[in-house]
Amino acid sequence: MKTLRMLASGFAMLLILGLVNFYIGYQGWLLVHEWFPGASSGVFWTLFLLVAFAYVVGMIPWPTMVKPLARFFKVIGSYYLACMEFAIIMLPLADLLYVLLGWMGVDRTHYISEAGVTLLILLVVFLVWGSINAWSTVIRTHPIPIDKSIGTSTPLTIAVASDLHLGNIVGNRHLKKMVAQMNAMKPDVILLAGDVLDDSIEPFIRNSMSEQLKQLKARHGVYAVLGNHEYYGGSIKEYTDLMSSIGIKVLQDEVEEVAGTYIVGRKDKTAESMEAGGRMSVNSLLNGLDLTRPVIMMDHQPTGFDVAAQEGVDILLSGHTHRGQIAPNHWITKRLFELDWGYLRKDNLHVVVSSGYGTWGPPIRLASRSEIIKLEVVLEGTKQYSEEAVSTKTVLI
Repeated sequence: MKTLRMLASGFAMLLILGLVNFYIGYQGWLLVHEWFPGASSGVFWTLFLLVAFAYVVGMIPWPTMVKPLARFFKVIGSYYLACMEFAIIMLPLADLLYVLLGWMGVDRTHYISEAGVTLLILLVVFLVWGSINAWSTVIRTHPIPIDKSIGTSTPLTIAVASDLHLGNIVGNRHLKKMVAQMNAMKPDVILLAGDVLDDSIEPFIRNSMSEQLKQLKARHGVYAVLGNHEYYGGSIKEYTDLMSSIGIKVLQDEVEEVAGTYIVGRKDKTAESMEAGGRMSVNSLLNGLDLTRPVIMMDHQPTGFDVAAQEGVDILLSGHTHRGQIAPNHWITKRLFELDWGYLRKDNLHVVVSSGYGTWGPPIRLASRSEIIKLEVVLEGTKQYSEEAVSTKTVLI
């Protein structure tokens, strides 16, 4: 029954995707035919479908000889996903305007050409603006007061990044910037809150990205958890071994004591459906801990806030949502999650959900930014903040 449901869901998604792309392709053909009356519809539809399904083609496990071509298709397909979302929003509006102009008796002889030029200009602006948001990173600083002590008079500085999505698109150049920005904080601890990989581990290894991650420096170490994309990639053992070899501990339902503080790392929620044993409950993970000490927990998907608060977690760090990545998707993520981005105080629990450092699919962000989180954890008995001014002001572009 479960297999049938999965097949039915897959078929429904392909059907919807096919209908959407037929609509976009038809509108594209109208414009091409307007500008080039002698153009071949067969050639147009062949090229369009190749681009429209390029991401799917790139995901197929091709033989080694054609993998470079498959990577190229995946990159092309990634950008098309952004164009598709733009088209889903803008083309119906253009059609509606066409109808309204007809009702008003306005001459529509050149409408297709004029609308086409306008939409193409808007698309270029969208792609350029979205690229700037995706590749230029902001650092968001949160002061977190905790009524617990570890015997220090200075706050703990914790650098956090989630959703790096290292792969064929987000690579060493962007990663190098992240390493430099995090190291510049001179953090006590660095935490990577899941989805370090973008599914496949192959480009991560091929491009020696671990050598960049190895440069991360924190006084008390670097820790990570798994995200759903590590599970989708299917190379968890290889990934965790590689991370361990460069000094980064990937916590899988594990607890580490760091500078008098507990760092708790949960398996991703995906483990509940992809691993026979699922994942441990928060209660089981925290059982036996001295809860007079600060408890910082990483859980990639932002769920279970009430349980975390009840069990005595002080800080919960998540990612996963990308804050929708491309507007208006953030309206959807805001409805799906209690907190899809930013900061939330729930009783004694402080929740911080990051929009992520990298991107999934197209390297485009709208109403979302590439970000790194800087936590200034102010404990009982803390005498002063760090020299850098602390601000929770956020700026969205």
